[in-house]
Amino acid sequence: MDKEIDLSLYVVTDAGLARGRSHLEVVRAAIAGGVTVVQYREKEATTRQMVEEAWELRELCREAGVPFIVNDRVDVALAVDADGVHVGQNDMPAPLARKLMGTDRILGVSVSTVAEAVGAQADGADYISASPVFSTPTKPDAPQATGVEGLRAIVRAVHRPVVAIGGIKAQNAAQLIRAGAAGVAVISAIVAAEDVEAAARELRAIVKAAQKGD
Repeated sequence: MDKEIDLSLYVVTDAGLARGRSHLEVVRAAIAGGVTVVQYREKEATTRQMVEEAWELRELCREAGVPFIVNDRVDVALAVDADGVHVGQNDMPAPLARKLMGTDRILGVSVSTVAEAVGAQADGADYISASPVFSTPTKPDAPQATGVEGLRAIVRAVHRPVVAIGGIKAQNAAQLIRAGAAGVAVISAIVAAEDVEAAARELRAIVKAAQKGD
């Protein structure tokens, strides 16, 4: 696929925050609201369940023309022909993920420091996720928050697009785009919203306006 992807509004699934709705329901509504990338993140399910869910999501995303990324699990990503995989600092090493996924698929890497960002770029990441920008209850084991200045330093240190994630909501998304982020990645701001489509639409409008300098 074309790896020039629009990272403006990147949603990450979370079954525990979805108010009893399926991943498919949430993602369908999020796409209707304008998300530009979908990441399937599932830590509790069996491998079989993950493959079944990821397959449905991949089909939905492909029909909509939205890149579909699998978190961590290279085997699941390959099994469902996902567009890419996203790994963290404690997951499969990025160079190995790249070797297994091949050069045509997307590789995202989470970082929390400039040194990790430079390393991720050297390891072949197509985009880098600065995580977390703000403290977030979604990942209690996450590193210390980078803050806006930390995000800015990461953006300046690499020539790969950087996505900001962690504690992002409508009230603080614009400042992250102004700090140089190519987009914002959110979990609870969309997945836990009462109206997923409306929440996604609001965030997309905020990001678009910030990208235009408004």
